[in-house]
Amino acid sequence: MRRAAHSSGCGSAQLRMMQGLAQEVTILCPEILVGGATVGELAWNFGKDRKTLGHTWHHRLWPRGDGTHRLDAWAWVRLPFSVTRTDGSVGTSPSANLTWQVHPDHPERMDEILDWYAEQAAGLDRYVIPQDADAAMLARLPAQGYTLDEEGAGDDGDWHQCNRRSLASLLDPVLPAGFRFRSAADVGPEAATRAHIDAWHPSSFPATGRAGVQATWPYRADLHVLVEAPDATLAAAAIIWFDPVSRTAEFEPVGTHPAYRRQGLATVLLWHGMHKARQAGADTMLVACVGAAAHPAARDLYYGVGFTPISHDVPHVRRAR
Repeated sequence: MRRAAHSSGCGSAQLRMMQGLAQEVTILCPEILVGGATVGELAWNFGKDRKTLGHTWHHRLWPRGDGTHRLDAWAWVRLPFSVTRTDGSVGTSPSANLTWQVHPDHPERMDEILDWYAEQAAGLDRYVIPQDADAAMLARLPAQGYTLDEEGAGDDGDWHQCNRRSLASLLDPVLPAGFRFRSAADVGPEAATRAHIDAWHPSSFPATGRAGVQATWPYRADLHVLVEAPDATLAAAAIIWFDPVSRTAEFEPVGTHPAYRRQGLATVLLWHGMHKARQAGADTMLVACVGAAAHPAARDLYYGVGFTPISHDVPHVRRAR
């Protein structure tokens, strides 16, 4: 019988194993990739939050049992936490949230994941957010007491969709006069981090997050792309995470400085970023965004540069009471 490895934390070695399964699922069945479970989103979330929120994380790995470091499945539980934003406000999450990945050949691991999640988050509201194409997980949730989160899944909810496009044909990026493309390799890590914080103000990106992100595979400073304004302000920023195994790259995150929005800079940066991803060896690009009808801005941005949706969240919850 194969044993599951588990821990209250998550280290870089475990993360690489989790990313390994994400690589396999990206190749075999990308439409079941859970939000936060792609190669790039794993790296981004682990790198930026490990120092400040790692004490609220529990994870478990299900090894394949073939003498390799490959996995049948993994699960990552985030327990209630609070974070201080750059404007001094505090954001809190009072519930438990599950991120997971299961190899398509081993759907039975989903039952073990849900049982383990119940143990880890006893007494808490428990959220599970499968994709609409993940019939195996969706079929299991009612028996475990989960129901559709009507508010989260509504037209004004915060559910996300995954979008994809081929990199075979790309438009050339053209910036307004006086603007230029830069990268974190050019401007340095502190300036690149400031660009992200400015774009997402008020940001919960912690001071320790910069070093964590840059130390997490597959971060590359040359694929951390930016637009510099004539006054030297870094007006837009995006990180590209390139996985050479699946030849897939992801945008996560993408943002524009408030003073430079509605000037088309994000669109041009996306074209530039996709050229850079293709030069690195990618043939497919992924990006996630809010999919709810009431929040069309990001969705329209990505549709405008050729992305199309391949899946969307179907949020479920089991209330503690």
